[in-house]
Amino acid sequence: MRSVPDFQFETQLLERGLTHIAGVDEVGRGPLAGPVTAAAVILDPNAVPDGLNDSKQLTARRREALAEQLHESAQVSIVHVGVADIEVLNILNAAQKAMALAVAGLARPACHALIDGNRVPGDLVCPATPLVKGDTRSLSISAASIVAKVARDRIMVDLAQQHPGYGWESNMGYPTAVHLKALQDLGITPHHRRSFAPVRNILWQEKSPSY
Repeated sequence: MRSVPDFQFETQLLERGLTHIAGVDEVGRGPLAGPVTAAAVILDPNAVPDGLNDSKQLTARRREALAEQLHESAQVSIVHVGVADIEVLNILNAAQKAMALAVAGLARPACHALIDGNRVPGDLVCPATPLVKGDTRSLSISAASIVAKVARDRIMVDLAQQHPGYGWESNMGYPTAVHLKALQDLGITPHHRRSFAPVRNILWQEKSPSY
């Protein structure tokens, strides 16, 4: 049985006198192309949209509708960390950087952050609690997962218009069969992560002498 996120973690912190609790999540660690995106969201306890859940459990249309509501009712900060930084930092550190920057970018500083996962990003501007599978446990983290997913998907749809054939408008840069075949047939774009094995292997093949 799937768990449904609630407000218990936020309520516990609010009862301690903390006033601005941010949920933080990232999306885009697995794709072969595009940025990794993080969001920080501070919900208004009196205006929490109905139906918040892990973004993966929602349809694209539902995510879009909820993201719009969240931008209207909550404090939202979104950060994209691009391919150049991913290659230098590695994807884990790039995702951690994105989350820290998202918290720092909130218009009103967070008193505490609830972070999806098992670690707290370095350089965070406030105390934080990591929550494994937090997007299915905390409404604030599920809100962050939704706005991050919607924001990154829009970027990938735009990039798909510039680089047709890879299927980014539907696979969002993940290594689907369509994407992998396009890598072989069309080659590598500036938006591909060259350190990721499927991309790196194609680069290796291109550099290897043929006899």
